[in-house]
Amino acid sequence: MALHWLLAAAILGQIAFGWYLQRVPRKTPDRTVYVNFHKSTGMLIGLLIAARLAWRLTHRPPALPASMPAWERRAARGNHVLLYGCMIVMPVAGYVASNFSKFGVKFFNAVTLPPWGLDDRGVYAFFNGLHVATSYLFVALIALHIAAAIKHALAPHHGVSARRRCRPR
Repeated sequence: MALHWLLAAAILGQIAFGWYLQRVPRKTPDRTVYVNFHKSTGMLIGLLIAARLAWRLTHRPPALPASMPAWERRAARGNHVLLYGCMIVMPVAGYVASNFSKFGVKFFNAVTLPPWGLDDRGVYAFFNGLHVATSYLFVALIALHIAAAIKHALAPHHGVSARRRCRPR
């Protein structure tokens, strides 16, 4: 659960900071520092996501209660699949976009990581657009996830709260 909450805080903070960056004027020293910070923390969060995915592959969640309506079980599974999809797509798209930009990544504004792609505005725009669009989908899915958790905490008639402790496979 610690990794779940660490990632939740890191991802929401990173998305909020990314949205804030949209308001910082382009071609300013502050924006350069902030964008490189966003890219650097995104890479670190990507490593945490990889750890989370590895953990998830080795720890099966308990089955959803049979007393839960089928539509709720499908919605829960679908939401989790989409959350994991966003955890993969959003940082990968941001990283790929950075590598098709002349700016690349300056890790914590100290170490320049050479881009492995060409400076291609079209490729950059596609992957950056995917990165931004995924952030909006991600926030909607997180809101749905939180709403469902609150619902099950306030009306615990299916025992969903008890299944939050996963067992090793």
